[in-house]
Amino acid sequence: MAADRGSLTSHPDILVVGAGPTGLTAALQAHDHGATVRVVERRPQAFRPSRAMIVHARTLESLRPLGATDVLLDRADTSPGAELHLGDRRIRLNLADLDLPDTAFPHLTLVRQADVESVLVRCLTRRGIVVERETELVDLKMIPDHGGVVHAVVRSTSGVTEIRPRFVIGSDGSESTVRKLAGIGWPGGRYREEAILADVELEGLAPSDTLHVAAGRGGLCFLFALGEGSTWRMLATRRSGDPPFLGPGSRVRAPDVQRLLDAAGLQVAVINLGWSERVSLQYRLAAAFRDGPVFLVGDAAHTQSPAGALGMNSGILDAANVGWKLAYAARGAKQDELLMSYEQERRPVARRLLVLTHLLFFAEASRHPLSSFLRGTAAPLTAPVVARLTNQRWLMAQAVRTVAQLRVDYRHSAISVNGAPSAGGPRPGDRLPDETVICDGQTVRLHEITARSGIKVFIFGDAEKPDVRTLGSRVTVHRLDSKPGGDIMAVRPDGHVGFRSGIAEPARLVAWLDLVGARA
Repeated sequence: MAADRGSLTSHPDILVVGAGPTGLTAALQAHDHGATVRVVERRPQAFRPSRAMIVHARTLESLRPLGATDVLLDRADTSPGAELHLGDRRIRLNLADLDLPDTAFPHLTLVRQADVESVLVRCLTRRGIVVERETELVDLKMIPDHGGVVHAVVRSTSGVTEIRPRFVIGSDGSESTVRKLAGIGWPGGRYREEAILADVELEGLAPSDTLHVAAGRGGLCFLFALGEGSTWRMLATRRSGDPPFLGPGSRVRAPDVQRLLDAAGLQVAVINLGWSERVSLQYRLAAAFRDGPVFLVGDAAHTQSPAGALGMNSGILDAANVGWKLAYAARGAKQDELLMSYEQERRPVARRLLVLTHLLFFAEASRHPLSSFLRGTAAPLTAPVVARLTNQRWLMAQAVRTVAQLRVDYRHSAISVNGAPSAGGPRPGDRLPDETVICDGQTVRLHEITARSGIKVFIFGDAEKPDVRTLGSRVTVHRLDSKPGGDIMAVRPDGHVGFRSGIAEPARLVAWLDLVGARA
């Protein structure tokens, strides 16, 4: 059911500003862990056409407890192939069934951002949460002597109103109003290159599920069979302001799209240009991800080049991290360590990803003589070697594992607590890997157990079961019959291990649950 605008509370636990994939995920995650939520979006309609086209495995894992992943996969291509064009050579890449045994999604997933947003909005609607469109944040004040709530002023077609949430999540993009009103710095810069996006019909390339990647001296050119209104979506880069002049505004003319395709060495002709846009590219990292009750996520907190398809995915992982924490804090949890942990965990990740995307973008798009030589001259000459390397399933899997953020850990977080050390297996802060186990007497995949909201406590085969009455209603306890030993392990709602001990320590487990607000 959909909520009526007039019935919306003026005192929600959380106000989410921005209704892209990041904001929608944050709202879902917070709601499913007990918070009252409002979502405002200044645009009258969802932002179209889509900019993002790839969803990574870790993102699908994070959306699974929210009930979004299965529906999303129904709209996606989960067995894509790719052709890498190096001069006259074509190298076929298999991006499905990668050597990733610790995830239920061992593949690259091609899906439009529009579909991601549509699925998430539908999930919110089923929970009675409406996205309040044409509603713009115009002022934000944090007044300590008013019970810790925020005074947010929003303007809509109905007029100007005040909302007093406990917390505000700024998911309103790189030009974030929330970040500006909070006075948080935005250091970084702009790339000399810009992205060109276009939906086109092409002659010389049959419609298929194949992703085409062509390397030329001027940069890489990508063709996805995911256009909106046209068969192909093109993503290419060029030096900002380079001739020929691309026409007024942000639209790109068909002859200029053809020049980009020709420069990449693709033997195709533009038949029809349905849509096009020039996109200025930035590399920035917010000076802080939090200011008191205000939290920044996604592009409002960090923005980078499109290399690696990390933008939407990183934002969704930010949202999955912060949503449950704010929900638990709003319900009376001890707040210091819990709220501090968001920036402590996600800002270092964003900094590392900024470095990674910077390096990838240099290789993909830089006009530096070295990059141009490697793409335009060296790559075609070494095509046989590239072909052998890309056909190594393990090697491809390691690259995808890094880009998909399956390696990310929060071991140094204030809420990652190690009891009596235990050898082997994930440590506190690590992502819980998926595997086949015997749990509560049944053979299942481990992530099937964690694909529900709340905190999961796993006790190994020989451990004594804690008194569940002391753990609170947000915690479920499961026995891992196939894991010998006396370990006890608690898994957070975002899929990371929060507590682990080599022996059953009920008191320390309860202390950790209190630390993250699970018993409040």
